[in-house]
Amino acid sequence: MAYPKELLYTEDHEWIKLSEDGKTALIGITDFAQDQLGDIVYIGLPEIEDEVSAEDSVADIESVKSVSDIFSPVTGVVSRINEQLEEAPELVNADSYSAWLFEVSEITEVQENTLSAEEYEKLVAEEA
Repeated sequence: MAYPKELLYTEDHEWIKLSEDGKTALIGITDFAQDQLGDIVYIGLPEIEDEVSAEDSVADIESVKSVSDIFSPVTGVVSRINEQLEEAPELVNADSYSAWLFEVSEITEVQENTLSAEEYEKLVAEEA
């Protein structure tokens, strides 16, 4: 499994791609998460302009196996959603690091316990 080094990760298996200025972030789920979920059939995304807080449930993903909450790893305002996923949620299974779920702008906080790629890889090894 891949763990891109330029991303931050959460223990809930989300990834975060922060902009250079740290004020905007793309959020998605990791390769490990999509693998554990199986075939994804539906993604419920937040609304644009929704205010989100770090560690709050803001979206959900339904697979043939289960339904899982997606937690925001940052506090800010949803500025974009990946509309492609509304019609083709399976894109997350194909490439979870390209198929981001939503973007948060005006970031005021990043979840405290984010992980580096190396730390996340260790977490996955323990869970596998």
